[in-house]
Amino acid sequence: MWRCAVPDLGDVRDFLADEHGLAVVSTTQADRRVLSSVVNCGVCDHPLTGDPTVALVSRGDAARLGHVRRGSELTVAVQRGWRWVGVTGSCDLIGPDDPVDGMDAERYRLLLREVYQAAGGDHDNYDAYDRAMAEDRRACMFVAPSRILGRL
Repeated sequence: MWRCAVPDLGDVRDFLADEHGLAVVSTTQADRRVLSSVVNCGVCDHPLTGDPTVALVSRGDAARLGHVRRGSELTVAVQRGWRWVGVTGSCDLIGPDDPVDGMDAERYRLLLREVYQAAGGDHDNYDAYDRAMAEDRRACMFVAPSRILGRL
């Protein structure tokens, strides 16, 4: 078992890169049940703090966004064969429904691409990608690790 008191996301970044960042994310609903779903994610720096985070892009209507707005932490769990890692922490949202000071529309458009690429994504038509992200009201989610557990 690998544990660290001060999380280091370097190993998590390498681990996610093995298979394009597929992971299970879990949040806590208002009734205290856990909601989990599969997403693409990667490790990239928080655009405001510069701290390394686990990041993902989420549809604007995803229930996980409401859970995070209500205060739920987010856990990202990744498994590769018999190896696994879980990252838990608070989550910052940046998106059309979660604007932040100093983030204009152009910087946000590029941020969506950065997170997508950190998760192993690539697109042959980024103009179409940008339109789809806007139509879906996609939000960027940045998980600041407070705990990393795993067996690497």
